[in-house]
Amino acid sequence: MNSIYSFTLQELKKELTKNNIKAFVAEQIFDWIYSKHVDSFDEMKNISKENIEKLKQLFSFENMVVDKLQVDKHDGTVKFLLKLEDGNFIETVIMKFNYGYSVCVTSQIGCNMACKFCASGLIRKKRNITVGEFIKQFIIAKEYVEKNFNDKLTHMVVMGIGEPFDNFENLIQFFEVIKQQKGLCISPRKITVSTCGLVEKIKEFADLKNQVNLAISLHAPNNEIRNKIMPINKVYSLDKVIEAMDYYIKVTKRRVTIEYILIKDVNDSDENAVELAKLLKGKLCYVNLIPYNKVVENNYFRSVRGKQFFDVLKKNNIQATIRLERGSSIDAACGQLRIKKILELRNAKV
Repeated sequence: MNSIYSFTLQELKKELTKNNIKAFVAEQIFDWIYSKHVDSFDEMKNISKENIEKLKQLFSFENMVVDKLQVDKHDGTVKFLLKLEDGNFIETVIMKFNYGYSVCVTSQIGCNMACKFCASGLIRKKRNITVGEFIKQFIIAKEYVEKNFNDKLTHMVVMGIGEPFDNFENLIQFFEVIKQQKGLCISPRKITVSTCGLVEKIKEFADLKNQVNLAISLHAPNNEIRNKIMPINKVYSLDKVIEAMDYYIKVTKRRVTIEYILIKDVNDSDENAVELAKLLKGKLCYVNLIPYNKVVENNYFRSVRGKQFFDVLKKNNIQATIRLERGSSIDAACGQLRIKKILELRNAKV
């Protein structure tokens, strides 16, 4: 049984027609699930009982519930621990910026990239997030913003647990559904997807020209450092990642965000900044310097050299920003809340 959330409007019209349901019913369904946040066919009052029975046989709704909710008392960042139908847990985060509200969604249950500084990779991937589970995360966040802040959710980043490009097919279909004008109505230009550097997928993504923004989690200016903190670099070396980025820029003419978490005594020296500047010189990109959120399971620490690193990049004509810290009073690092829940459940069984 297919998830009702996994179809674009046109795809749903075709599916309904194939099953002897009028195409216009697809527009009614879209209105109910995306505007009115209904998650049951029985609640769709303007659809005939006969069609509702047919729909219940053809499609399912994602059963996703909020297991835990954290709200940062300083900046209002909201973090959901969501329990999926199969008992797995994921995280979804709402953040407030000067341009509006943004949601960060999860792409996988666990992560196989095993970046040494990241809480998400402490537990390996169990499976990919489905298109419906992508959409349901967005709906939960959208409904929360509308209900609690009387505002709209306008932006999205796919930077939660997992490597998005390791779930490429579902990710791209998710983007197709979410940009529907009769659906969730979010512009591709207000969506950013982050990858740690799956070279072939970066190029495939570039060829789609879908206007979704690309961010590359670089976190090192050379192969020696990147090999130590990001095992994926042994498969896709830094030069291959940069070559793929160049291809993306050439094909799309769009600027790339370079994500760079500053880790004390690992990648935060002036020499590292100069090396990064040389690596990126003349390229259509900018560097987003990210304060490190401590993960108790490793021995990495937050750098205090953010301003100095930024100044070196600026001196070398590299555009950069220092990311405003969010969620400092809650489990801010990606995957931390999920790890806590899993350990809690394991301990309860002992």
